[in-house]
Amino acid sequence: MIRFEDVSKTYDDEHLVVDSLNLQIERGEFLVLVGPSGCGKTTTLKMINRLIPLSNGTIWLDDKRISDYPIHELRWQIGYVLQQIALFPHMTIEENIAVVPELKGWKKVQIQTRVTELLNMVGLDPAIYRHRKPNELSGGQQQRIGVVRALAADPDILLMDEPFSALDPISRVKLQDDILELQRAIQKTIVFVTHDLQEAFKLGDRVCIMNKGKIEQVATPQEILTQPASPFVREFTATAIARTFTIAEYMEPIQEGFSPSFAIPLDSEWGPLVQILETNEHVAIEKNGKYVGVMTREGILRFLAEQSLEGVVPHD
Repeated sequence: MIRFEDVSKTYDDEHLVVDSLNLQIERGEFLVLVGPSGCGKTTTLKMINRLIPLSNGTIWLDDKRISDYPIHELRWQIGYVLQQIALFPHMTIEENIAVVPELKGWKKVQIQTRVTELLNMVGLDPAIYRHRKPNELSGGQQQRIGVVRALAADPDILLMDEPFSALDPISRVKLQDDILELQRAIQKTIVFVTHDLQEAFKLGDRVCIMNKGKIEQVATPQEILTQPASPFVREFTATAIARTFTIAEYMEPIQEGFSPSFAIPLDSEWGPLVQILETNEHVAIEKNGKYVGVMTREGILRFLAEQSLEGVVPHD
């Protein structure tokens, strides 16, 4: 779907931001770019839709160089969601969503139908919200509109540049859940930038960890946690696994007939839980010699995704 081939970006002929990057993003994949500030993740994202021109190499979209597309044709295939939502304040929500469909010459009834579909898709009643102005919505609601506006003309690709980082923790968790549910329904190719490793683990089919313009590792969250590819990846992920695991908050009830492969104490720290990520088995949690719950791989990843929102795991 999207392929980077020896792509570099240099500013002022000396400041190398992206260095010989090779990366393939599959159709329908949710790929998250993560890394410390200045690692090149946002530049990488913006080169896909030519907001930033690359200096060397080639980016391919469906086996065609992005430089061979007329710029408007390329960007109509790619939705774009920013941290700064940038809704037009003087326009209604319906008018904001309709911008690209109108530019593409859609008929009015087709646009109205699409607006209704999209608002329903993100849980905003069209009868209530389509005629409101952006300042009548909460931050989380405005960001939902930013997402559906990017999807309005049914693009193949959705680029998201730290879209939830400015939101309060409750809205942020809700939007993360919403985008996962939305992706299950629409199956777009999503490239998502974040500085938050926990958010990356929660959202990504694969996570691309970058450092100083280079890729350190591209893998599933499970593979990154259990098989870090470099000392940098090991150190970068260390903060996510250093704290005592609050198992009770994330374990699930025991179902009838459950037979565990092994059990760990309720007060366990991270170490034994790595076995769950490695085996993908359900593990019994015990207290005073009795099973009190079950921990799964999904429970561990949910823990990692949520701890930074409570201020437990430091950000970059």
